[in-house]
Amino acid sequence: MLRAFFAVVLLSLSTVPAKAQDSFWVQIEARQTLTEATERAREYARRFSDVQGYYLGTGFYGIVLGPYSEQLARQELSRLLASRQIPSDSYLQNGRRFEQQFWPIGGSANVTPNEIAQDEIAFVSPALPDIPLTGPQETVAEARAAEAALSPEARQELQKALQWAGFYNAAIDGAFGRGTRSAMEDWQIANNQDPTGVLTTSQRALLLGQYNFDLESAGMQMVRDDATGIAMQIPLAMVTFAEFQPPFAQYTASGDLPQARVLLISQPGDAGRLAGLFEVMQVLDIVPPEGARRLSDNAFVIEGADNDIQSYTTASLVDGEIKGFTLVWPQGDSRRFARVLDAMQSSFARIDGVLDPNIVPPSADQTIDMISGLSVRQPQLSRSGFYVSGEGHVVTTSEVLQSCERLTFDRDTEAEVLVTVPELGLAILRPTSPVTPIDILQFQGGTPRLQDPIALAGYPFDGVLPAPTLTFGTLIDLRDLSNDARFKRLSVLARPSNAGGAVLAESGAVLGMLLPRQGATSQALPPEVQFSLNAADIVALLTQAGVAVSVADPAPAIGPVALQRKATDAAVLVSCW
Repeated sequence: MLRAFFAVVLLSLSTVPAKAQDSFWVQIEARQTLTEATERAREYARRFSDVQGYYLGTGFYGIVLGPYSEQLARQELSRLLASRQIPSDSYLQNGRRFEQQFWPIGGSANVTPNEIAQDEIAFVSPALPDIPLTGPQETVAEARAAEAALSPEARQELQKALQWAGFYNAAIDGAFGRGTRSAMEDWQIANNQDPTGVLTTSQRALLLGQYNFDLESAGMQMVRDDATGIAMQIPLAMVTFAEFQPPFAQYTASGDLPQARVLLISQPGDAGRLAGLFEVMQVLDIVPPEGARRLSDNAFVIEGADNDIQSYTTASLVDGEIKGFTLVWPQGDSRRFARVLDAMQSSFARIDGVLDPNIVPPSADQTIDMISGLSVRQPQLSRSGFYVSGEGHVVTTSEVLQSCERLTFDRDTEAEVLVTVPELGLAILRPTSPVTPIDILQFQGGTPRLQDPIALAGYPFDGVLPAPTLTFGTLIDLRDLSNDARFKRLSVLARPSNAGGAVLAESGAVLGMLLPRQGATSQALPPEVQFSLNAADIVALLTQAGVAVSVADPAPAIGPVALQRKATDAAVLVSCW
């Protein structure tokens, strides 16, 4: 049974164990894709015995040497730099950034079962089977003679297997020169065989058995899908065809990996539709936001990884047809993921036909939370905010900062916290990359008049609507019910995601920021009773944080159309992911 091969490894998918965090490492390289990092780790492993690799977060995979004590780590760093064995920008790491381990393949032997709690147990790639050497033992001369009879393709396959095993890093050309012989010798030593540099027939069978085990356990089979016009190998022991949902033919989990999924991508189109598909794929649950993204005029690649899954998506445009695939696989099974992905890439072929967009009629239960039957990634929490500076600073409610791994403006722009003042319910955020707001809001100076009309600019439906909404109400009091002058009382019907939005005067100037409704209280206030933080307090905090803002005297009303335009250009949907 395939299930019997699954090893239980005591390795957290979210953090490395305390032992690793208390040790020190020499970080020698970081790469932005798992494929590149694995290849580089393999190369370093030929020179060093203590190479390991960890996902570092923020889209980088680190290659390190260790673990060592701090003193030994510093000595090793100095020695290796002096002898130019490692890159000149190598440095010491304490391991606290380490997350999933991707090298050595199958996990590290540095962790013992007593070091990690039960709730951190996860499976990894199935253990390679112990395949015994069978058949008559050959002399070196006999092995060379048998080797000489191999086809060029068979010789290249042996080089690929040696490369996969981490012993060969030169060209796959079928020529058994010094590099290939050295790799064969290293493989023989690692497998307790006489290091002759020439593989016997039984040794070749063992190497290829190891190499192909992951593909066999995944059930790789060639599939010809005439509806999509795609032929390729698919892991049919793990997935089975489910349905057509243009532009996808969907294969869902059917084996021991519930996260496994394959999409065949097929649709007519041009460069514009290819770019649109590139954007759409990145909002799906099956494509984690961390990872490399590359888009050209005729192709794209999207890699994604989080604590649960890893995925790879590629599509290309040829003669008005966009075709490609997505592979989704569980974290902790990186060795098989790499082999399955390689087999899918190398076998992918275009055949006649493209998926008919009307092959399945639209269903009655369509939802904006789904695209072609796939779930759209949703934030944990969304609130409103507004731009207050040309550099993209945003004022919002501190309520949006609950247990966030990421913060975004309008779902696309990454953001970070500049200042948070929980007792006032306020947070000041800034974008992590340059942003130029269409408009920014001024603050109104002076004291507003009671019973003045106000407008609340925000996203009352958690961002379901593509643009902000104005909700009109009235300023009731310059203090809250506790007589606190920092907060105004309003009469306006607001929803939870309106919190953090700008409370505007008829002139379009900011009178304050809407606060969240209090949670558990002994009194149930009427729904129209809301409170806002005063403009003057917001301005003071912005100034203290070094954000220059504009304050204006009360001005005439600008009319509802102009007010809506100002809200549309300056309001921000702030999301916690």
